[in-house]
Amino acid sequence: MDSQSIYRRRWVILSVLIVGLLAIVIDNTVLNVAMKTIAEPVGGLGASQSQLEWAINSYTLVFAGLLFTFGVIGDKVGRKRMLMIGLALFGIASLLSAYAQTPEQLIFARAAMGLGGAAVMPQTLSIISNVFEPAERPRAIGLWATAVGIGIATGPVLGGLLLDHFWWGSVFLINVPVTVVGIIAAAILVPESRNREAGGIDYVGVLLSIAGLVLLVYGIVQGGDSASWLHLGVIGPIVGGLAVLAVFAWYEARIQHPSLDVRLFRDRRLSASIGSLGLVFFGMGGVFFFTSFYLQNVRGYTPLAAGLLTVPFAAGQLLMSPRSARMVQRYGAKVVGATGMFVMAAAIAGYATLGTDSPIWMLGVLFAIQGAAIGVSMPAATAAVMDVLPRERAGAGSALTNTARQVAVALSVAILGSILAQFYRNALSPSLTALPAAARSAASSSITATQAVAQQLGTSGRSLLGPANDAFVSSMRITTLIAAVLALAGGFVVLRWMPGKPAKAAEPAKGALPALASADPSYEAELAILEEQHMLESSPREG
Repeated sequence: MDSQSIYRRRWVILSVLIVGLLAIVIDNTVLNVAMKTIAEPVGGLGASQSQLEWAINSYTLVFAGLLFTFGVIGDKVGRKRMLMIGLALFGIASLLSAYAQTPEQLIFARAAMGLGGAAVMPQTLSIISNVFEPAERPRAIGLWATAVGIGIATGPVLGGLLLDHFWWGSVFLINVPVTVVGIIAAAILVPESRNREAGGIDYVGVLLSIAGLVLLVYGIVQGGDSASWLHLGVIGPIVGGLAVLAVFAWYEARIQHPSLDVRLFRDRRLSASIGSLGLVFFGMGGVFFFTSFYLQNVRGYTPLAAGLLTVPFAAGQLLMSPRSARMVQRYGAKVVGATGMFVMAAAIAGYATLGTDSPIWMLGVLFAIQGAAIGVSMPAATAAVMDVLPRERAGAGSALTNTARQVAVALSVAILGSILAQFYRNALSPSLTALPAAARSAASSSITATQAVAQQLGTSGRSLLGPANDAFVSSMRITTLIAAVLALAGGFVVLRWMPGKPAKAAEPAKGALPALASADPSYEAELAILEEQHMLESSPREG
């Protein structure tokens, strides 16, 4: 494929990349509305709350651990080839997820989906840099970022629509035809390209990071799934995971091409910026997790209605993200980031006011406020990271921001989910004393399990439904207040260490880019990593 042919087809090529990307992004949020259905013993898999947490985290941890590495692999073996391989892996894993017969099968299939997603995501930006000339690249990346935002916003709605008409596996099965079309279109339309100067692949670092995070998350989830945190089955994995992560940090600080350059954390300004970004996603991941159960189990909304009720969250984010860049230029990342964190903390605390019969518009308002706060905070934190780092280290900053986002979601689901489970069990226990031991153990694991036991008991089981709803709302209040305190602490950290208003305003050419951040504010860091890998100006076009 010659250069002129590539130039004529560039926008068609972009549309092919966006189609494949949408399947990856939608899957990040589509699972939220399906959790109740998957947890049901009839019509679902009967998954426990800890298994649902793993269904989310198996994808997130693999995706986070391999994202940067697959970018380097794609540079070496060919970005088009790696894009097609990643789409194929994602499609096959989606098929396995759709027809999983047990929660364990779903967890492993979701991990395989994370593998495919990590292979696809970095290739899309790399191919954009290869196909578009510098003058058109900002617009192309802006459309790419908008597609990410559309995917995040439509995921819950699409998931609810499918669940209202089909079985739970349809939320994964929808990915299969999309990936097939993406593979065929990529084979025909997308040019091959490589960067022969790409750095080495940090296999040891990748294995250490994934192993450490999996152990840590496993210990946290076990703590929420058991009666006590003070036993070897909980403390052992947590301590072991922290030890492996310490070895990972030691190793990464001593090699030439680390998958995550931990030496950058020596700068407190960067650490504060990365920390605030992580706390933003920590709050978002936890809120999506427990509000899904609140809407469907406690309030009785259908999956479609629950998905539609999340639209204010996306609307708030899409409304404020484009304005964040101008606010940062005027007031500085510190003021904007801290304000966003404080507003987000107030919104998260607001979920503690919800009861079993609160007006549902209250939840919509809280969603919108939190979404707007995230829309302000994320671009500010990303801009602060890029301001602190010298231009030649921008790629490492991109790796840090991506890792912070994905790991924060995994830890949020594990930590807040475990807290929720622990307090729910304690609050419900007095209402279960009349049940047999086996039924009592099953009913206390989650609100979905309680409702399933109540249904099995028939008329006598109806007395459990009210206490179950009250216990869930009570545990949700405690969980949200803990998350709010963390967000509030993050705001003070930002005020103390995040860089303030830069002395010199950003150049117009660069300042035009943050306005495109309505969907994924890390796009500028993603673009910077391409610059670091010498692809923006000199990447060879090979047909």
